[in-house]
Amino acid sequence: MRTRTAGWVAIAAATTLMLGACSDDSSDGDSSEPADVSAGDFAEGSTMAELAEAGSITIGTKFDQPLFGLQGPDGVPVGFDVEIATMIAAELGISEDGIEWVETVSQNREPFIQDGRVDMVVATYTINDERKEVIDFAGPYYSAGQALMVRADDDSITTPEDLAGKIACSVDGSTPAKNIEDNYPDVELKTFAAYTDCLDPLRNGQVDAVTTDNVILAGYVDESPDDFKIAGDQFTEEPYGIGIAKGDDEFRSWINDVLEASYDDGRWQAAWDETAGTVLPTAEPPAVDRY
Repeated sequence: MRTRTAGWVAIAAATTLMLGACSDDSSDGDSSEPADVSAGDFAEGSTMAELAEAGSITIGTKFDQPLFGLQGPDGVPVGFDVEIATMIAAELGISEDGIEWVETVSQNREPFIQDGRVDMVVATYTINDERKEVIDFAGPYYSAGQALMVRADDDSITTPEDLAGKIACSVDGSTPAKNIEDNYPDVELKTFAAYTDCLDPLRNGQVDAVTTDNVILAGYVDESPDDFKIAGDQFTEEPYGIGIAKGDDEFRSWINDVLEASYDDGRWQAAWDETAGTVLPTAEPPAVDRY
């Protein structure tokens, strides 16, 4: 296990940023600073007690999405999702070097949770009813929306309807890919394991657009503004949640408590401002859904 560094902007060829948010006790603190807790501070037998006792946690996140989860030069991911996950781990008394980061792509998020490969997934993970049949979600902690990214010189596409007879690229197992399949039958859809696999085909004209959440696309545009642009407005609502094992209501409720506390004490806003907020507009946290 390795400690995070603020490396995503080095990859993005931008100014180095310090990642971290404020702690529970002070707005000048760091969200990665572990709380002074022990297993005994949590209900016996709970996931929280087990993780606190172990002093370690395994977290699934994306490694290829600028601003949210991007692998840094040292191999450790950085971004808003990573900051949210680190903040939750810190509330269990787990330091950054107690986190094992596991790369998750859209297609393996539910299997990794179901198989116990990870303790939770924080990976631009849209909450929907189909996924809630097999796993549970805490949150949401952010609300995004599906959008289109096209070549910078292409003005012919501004809505998904404009893709009729054209080729869109997305990712296997993703909500955006399913939306195109279900609602835009005139669009030819190509899917890959990761969104980065769509970038060169878009540059080379092999596909006409890449579709996923607007915040993910904004990261790619920020990296390559001469190549890509966002086309039109978002056309769905995509609430991002934290995936955990099905039926672990106690863990879900506790994570929701942590999220709400971070909304109130400024840690959420600090994490946003120092990661995704360097490119994306000012955001406000959504209300958690305690279903």
